[in-house]
Amino acid sequence: MTEAKVVPLSPAQIVVGIETEFGIIRKDLESSDPVRESMDLVRAYRPHSFGAWAYEAEDPRADARGFRVDRLAQDEEEDAFVRSDQQRSFSFRESKSDRILQNGARFYNDHTHPEYATPECRTLRDLILYDRAGTEVVRQAVKAREAELNSSGALGLYRNNTDFHGHSYGCHENYLLPRSLPFGRIVEGVTPFLVARTILLGAGKVGMEGADGFSREGYQLSQRADFIEERIGVNTMHHRPIVNSRDEPHADRTRYRRLHLICGDANMSEWQTAMKVGMTRLVLSAVASLPQDKFPILADPVHAFRLVSRSVNGNVLLALDGGETMTSMELLLVYRDLCSQLVMDSEGEWIISEWTKAMEDHQKDPERLADRVDWIAKRQLLELFRNEEGLSPGDPWFQSLDLAYHDLDQDLGMFWPLESEGRMVRLTDPGEVEDAMIVPPALGRARIRAAVLNRYEKEIRDAGWERIAFVDGSYIDLPLFMTLDRENVENLCRKIEACEERVNLSGILSGIE
Repeated sequence: MTEAKVVPLSPAQIVVGIETEFGIIRKDLESSDPVRESMDLVRAYRPHSFGAWAYEAEDPRADARGFRVDRLAQDEEEDAFVRSDQQRSFSFRESKSDRILQNGARFYNDHTHPEYATPECRTLRDLILYDRAGTEVVRQAVKAREAELNSSGALGLYRNNTDFHGHSYGCHENYLLPRSLPFGRIVEGVTPFLVARTILLGAGKVGMEGADGFSREGYQLSQRADFIEERIGVNTMHHRPIVNSRDEPHADRTRYRRLHLICGDANMSEWQTAMKVGMTRLVLSAVASLPQDKFPILADPVHAFRLVSRSVNGNVLLALDGGETMTSMELLLVYRDLCSQLVMDSEGEWIISEWTKAMEDHQKDPERLADRVDWIAKRQLLELFRNEEGLSPGDPWFQSLDLAYHDLDQDLGMFWPLESEGRMVRLTDPGEVEDAMIVPPALGRARIRAAVLNRYEKEIRDAGWERIAFVDGSYIDLPLFMTLDRENVENLCRKIEACEERVNLSGILSGIE
């Protein structure tokens, strides 16, 4: 096979974002409709937002391997949702209850889960800020909804990935890459890293789930590993893959592809969120910029994923294609060394420094990472309760404690005291997060999209990530504005605000990229 041409790709050229689905329950009712609860929660969020999403721009059946599937594995479940929705008193659009928030994010009901998607982020710093802003958005929505119900504490919201009844909901990572970078090359280069990174990025989970049911006994590193069944695939709700092949770039598809990863955990730790996206962005840059034979290949990555997750501390021996073996930590070291060859900015240098320190700490004693890594911090708390309460393995209380670690309620969640007392690293400032709930990132498309929505709201039919359609049938496509610095973005926004005739809007935006 001919080696694909190596084209250097800077990490800073890779636009990133995170979508987080939250678990939701009604604590004051014996049973409730999760669709209705998620819908009502999203609608309760009052700050100004634009509420008409362009669903026709979405195409989850397009596969990056060069074809379009006729049916997804989750369609049976989707059809059941549709049938049940038809019995409800609201339409598909009403159930989605989409909100394009002031900060450029999307907040909506994904059938049975409220979901927050960050705006497109050009910097890792923005990614962390706007992801944390999403947690605060959901908290505000909870308060508003409970006020409507006149029932404080009625809702439970969880930033996790399992309900312990066989259902998993995701924290999806998005990386916008050049279309010229072959998808097969991406899959081959990044897969072993996605398996090995679990050591540093897992959220921790009580018990094991599989086709034979759920066992409360045992503890593993990842909440998603039990639900990963394939190396590559387009499905997201069943037969979940390590590398999702959905070909939906939300940008000019002749120039870009979006890598949509669904295999990672939803982290409480800001350090882990930063490392999850930062490390992966560096690895993708290395995959694009370095010869393909530099990267290891796992013999059975799905099996390896579960081996890493179900081991005591993650550092297990994994079989490579060709008969050799490497530990998961050795794999991480290979990728760290490859990424160190890249020319990068201060954010990249920080990632390499933290990556190196984390591996050194793990080698000395994994417990050293308790101030950064959820699965270790959670395990320590569970062990503390086990000793204090004399709990036996498999006690149902462990499952409740696991869920409590991810509770968004600052009075009930077990994570928040760790962070507020400085026992868990925090990277954001509360004031910055508050600003990020309102103002879009200073760089890129989100800020300009928000300017257009604010200026022409009454004339707009609907909007998506890359297109805004007007009631008269016209529309504008928004480029990524990758060439504009902060000053130029602000100048462009001022021009949009001052544009008296919408017919002139295309002229303002044309020729920029």
